[in-house]
Amino acid sequence: MEPFHLHVSNEVLNDLQTRLKLTRWVDDFANESWQYGTNTAYLRELVAYWTDGYDWRKHERAINTYPQFRTEIDDIPIHFIHVRGKGPNPKPLILTHGWPWTFWEYRKVIAPLSDPGAYGGDAADAFDVVVPSLPGYGFSTPLHKSGINFWRTSELWVKLMERLGYPRFAAHGADWGALIAADLGHRFPERMIGVHFPMTLPLDLFSGGLPAPEDYDPDEAAMAARLQAFFNGEAAYSSLQSTKPQTIAVGLNDSPAGLASWIIEKQRSWSDCGGNVETRFSKDDLLTTIMIYWVTQSYGTSARYYYEAAHHPWTPVHNRSPVVEAPVGVSVLPEEVCSAPRRWAQRYYNLQQLRHHPSGGHFGAWEEPQAMITDIRDFFRLR
Repeated sequence: MEPFHLHVSNEVLNDLQTRLKLTRWVDDFANESWQYGTNTAYLRELVAYWTDGYDWRKHERAINTYPQFRTEIDDIPIHFIHVRGKGPNPKPLILTHGWPWTFWEYRKVIAPLSDPGAYGGDAADAFDVVVPSLPGYGFSTPLHKSGINFWRTSELWVKLMERLGYPRFAAHGADWGALIAADLGHRFPERMIGVHFPMTLPLDLFSGGLPAPEDYDPDEAAMAARLQAFFNGEAAYSSLQSTKPQTIAVGLNDSPAGLASWIIEKQRSWSDCGGNVETRFSKDDLLTTIMIYWVTQSYGTSARYYYEAAHHPWTPVHNRSPVVEAPVGVSVLPEEVCSAPRRWAQRYYNLQQLRHHPSGGHFGAWEEPQAMITDIRDFFRLR
């Protein structure tokens, strides 16, 4: 295990500038509401700022204010932030991101969770916070091992936390991170203080598992409609990345504008932004996420995560009920694209806390950090 200090070479940044200036723009029309995909006028605006206004070194310095490390587990490079809690008995907590996220989307919650006393909270609620980059994402690269998916990542997280001296720990995650947290609660319940997430879907999702329509109560009609709309109109990226990720990786690894288009369309579609992505993510926020993928050339291996989930499907290690035996807490955000009904959740999880919030989408820790902080503190306080 070694300390990690981020520094992107000037050569990489100069090459990026050249590529941005040589972008060959696609014609776009009748696409003001992004119904065909990323709006080219907005993308041009973003790329112009990327070229002439965005300061990577500023964000690099901000990332380096956090203690970061790299280690290898089972020949897989793992990068992570590790912030010790300031309190009488901090609980170990691992926060796991998804796609197209990075570890950096948790930056709004790291300090309040690790040092609650400095943010108006109780020091007794402090956590030792561990925020890894998923294998093949960001600085957990290069990944040269196939077969790494969400349930194999849960095994890596147990080994990582053991290496850090945490035989039992708490877990929170969203997107892939929610499936990883749920699998930890299924596969390793004795090791888990509990698991918490804002996205609820069955662990066998990639082999056809979905809640039945009759599981939805009348007041959950919008939730059911949102999930159906997602699979009908928003899931093409998943089909592509689950089948031929290397094909598109060539283009997105070569074109920064192409990579930006692929990522920002998801951040707009999946967040509670009312169609204006900058109500949730500033240009700097968007570009820093894109930059982490770009400078590490990690889009290809991040996309393979879908392929590995589809081609190495999750299988249970027991047939007991509930499937997820560790204590479970769920935060329900109204614009989360993937939310299962509560009757299903009550059967599937050892559900101990269910909180509904008035706003927020798929990027809960970024969009609604205070809601996530409060729910995480409350859920783990008595555990």
